[in-house]
Amino acid sequence: MKSRALNRSLKLNIYTTLIRPAVTYGCEAWTLTGRNEQQLRIFEREILRKIFGSLQDENVIWRIRMNYDLNEFIGNADIVRFIKSRWITWLGHVTRMDGGRMPRRILEWKPMGRRIRERPRKRWIEVVEEDIQMMG
Repeated sequence: MKSRALNRSLKLNIYTTLIRPAVTYGCEAWTLTGRNEQQLRIFEREILRKIFGSLQDENVIWRIRMNYDLNEFIGNADIVRFIKSRWITWLGHVTRMDGGRMPRRILEWKPMGRRIRERPRKRWIEVVEEDIQMMG
């Protein structure tokens, strides 16, 4: 990503087509905590800083690019938004399935009893429904 032989648009294309899908493989079934979201965003910003490099100010001082600079380059389409959009796509896919198929049955299944320690407090569907309500 630091190579000068490749231009920025090609590096960004490599990131969006190869690296991000490899990192988010199987993300449709994830339940993200706030810490996980933060770690994913940090990972993405590190890669974007390597792609776009440092920036020279008006005072001829070099500095790293700030988060808002990186958000402008990717158009606020960060990795967590990508994962949440995949959740909604997967939810639509599963709800269109027949009622007897295993993914649909698992989605509609309501576990009984209390959750064991260190398990997510919410089910996957509850988190996805909250995201849909937030987006309107």
